[in-house]
Amino acid sequence: MIIPCIDLMDGKVVQLVQGRDKALEGASPAEMLRKFAPFPEIQVIDLDAAMGRGSNSDLVRFIASRSKARVGGGVRFRELLDQGAHRVIVGTAAFTATGVNQAFLSELDRERTTIAVDSKDGRIVIKGWRESTGLTAEAVLHELEPYCSGFLCTYVDKEGMMQGTDLDWFRRLRAATSLELTAAGGIATLDEVRALREMKVHAALGMAIYTGRLSLDELARLI
Repeated sequence: MIIPCIDLMDGKVVQLVQGRDKALEGASPAEMLRKFAPFPEIQVIDLDAAMGRGSNSDLVRFIASRSKARVGGGVRFRELLDQGAHRVIVGTAAFTATGVNQAFLSELDRERTTIAVDSKDGRIVIKGWRESTGLTAEAVLHELEPYCSGFLCTYVDKEGMMQGTDLDWFRRLRAATSLELTAAGGIATLDEVRALREMKVHAALGMAIYTGRLSLDELARLI
């Protein structure tokens, strides 16, 4: 499955490089929904909520009411479901200083939970990718499986840089879990999308779509 991404900041659709620097602004949420209409699901990340500096709840509700959306940003599981999210992406809250936050995760609806396992320099990063946990994705996927229906795994080293992703990393992750796996971070070519599909890994696409590097028409034909 190909999953287009809508990242929200300051009431606008944006794309960042490695979660830090804003590279561009997209069209309005309504226009992005129109463009993404051929795709069965979209991914929405409220960056302000993820960084603890407010939220874009009205826009999340608008998007989720008009699409099948997996939504992340901040520790707001029930709130995001109430706003219409099909699934909630849980990141920072899934981890403690020493490992998996089992107490928190056990309270969630497993079938509606996707856990974000985002890695930089080989280690899982949290809090808007600003803090490293010291954990590796390969080591914790099995422990996380009882608490979710799938994983969103972002290769932060290449996020937004249009330099390609690390397919070998995703192969190792695919071997580590039988649950749904969605890849993000640096995916820039149709060959990479096809390679991920052969692994039975979904592709979440942002910068490559917004810059026109990947054509929505070509991607739609792949599905």
